[in-house]
Order: sequence, then structure tokens, then C-alpha cells
Amino acid sequence: MSVPELTSETRCRCPRCHHLLYAPRKQIFAKVIALSLTVAILMVGAVFFPFLQISAGGISHASSIFDAALAFSDGLLLPLSVAVMALIVVLPMLRVTLLIYTLWPLSQGHRPWPQARRAMHFSEAIQPWSMAEIFVVGAVVALVKLAGLATVTLGPAFWAFGLLVVVVTVKDNLICDWTLWQALDTPR
Repeated sequence: MSVPELTSETRCRCPRCHHLLYAPRKQIFAKVIALSLTVAILMVGAVFFPFLQISAGGISHASSIFDAALAFSDGLLLPLSVAVMALIVVLPMLRVTLLIYTLWPLSQGHRPWPQARRAMHFSEAIQPWSMAEIFVVGAVVALVKLAGLATVTLGPAFWAFGLLVVVVTVKDNLICDWTLWQALDTPR
């Protein structure tokens, strides 16, 4: 397939359906690395800082994501605890780690590190299972339902997760797959 050479600000669209095929941008790898590091920092804060505090009838309890996952770690609910941590913490962190591994040498103008193509393939394969965004939506729905029963105070982890969703969305929309795969295939 022949692809026209594009400048850094032009976009290539399908002439039939107008779907965006590729959009090269200047220093995109460095920007995606910076956003990936931001996601990693926000994720650490979101996991260990208090997510919310519930007060009802004079009793108050603050909980973090890590505390909530550990609450299900007894008996039959252990698989649920593992699934929660894997889908909302481990897979998003693994994905940003793989992106950084893949993009770091490319952003420096060097050849890709060994297994960079495989790391990128795996990063794309786990993207649908990286569900931090779904967790935030579910948490907001649950908090709306709880607000009538108790006093709910949102902690710093809630806001970190909210910001994390925005940063992940921006990061995912900045990546031009065509540019990335071309850079991985081009010898330097």
C-alpha cells in the first residue's frame, strides 16, 4: 500500500468513508510518554489515597481502592478481589509501562528496544480490558445512589481517578497507530 508523505499537521482520511487513517504529529512519542508517566503517578495516588469517606448515624469510614479490593479477599470473593485489582490497576499500569518501553527509544531517535513490536501488540491487546474508566463511571453511579442514604465525601483518589480518565483519553487519542508502527518498522 502506498502512503503519501504527510507533514506533521496534515491528516490522511479515507476518501470513501472519511475515517481518519493517520495523522503524524511533531514529537508525539515524547508527549505520549509524558502522559503515560502522568497516568502511572495518578494511578499510584488513586490506589492508595482515600477514595471516599462515608458517614451515617455518627459512624464514619474512609476507604481506598486498595482497601476495597482487600475487603473482598476472604473466601469465595477472592477471585473478585483479584479481578478488580487486575482490571482497574494492574492492566492500566502494564499498558502504560509497555507504551513507555516501546516509545522511549523512538522519542530519542534510536532504534526500538528488543521486543518493542511485541510489547506494542500486547499493549493494544489489553486496551479493551484496561477498565479504569469503567470503574469511575460505576463509582459515580454508586455514589449518586449512596448520597441519599449517607454523607459521602470524595477523597483525593476519586479526583485522581477522574483526572486519570481524562489523561488516558487524551493519550489514547494522541497516538497515531500508523506513525507508531512505521517508526517501529523503520531502521534507524
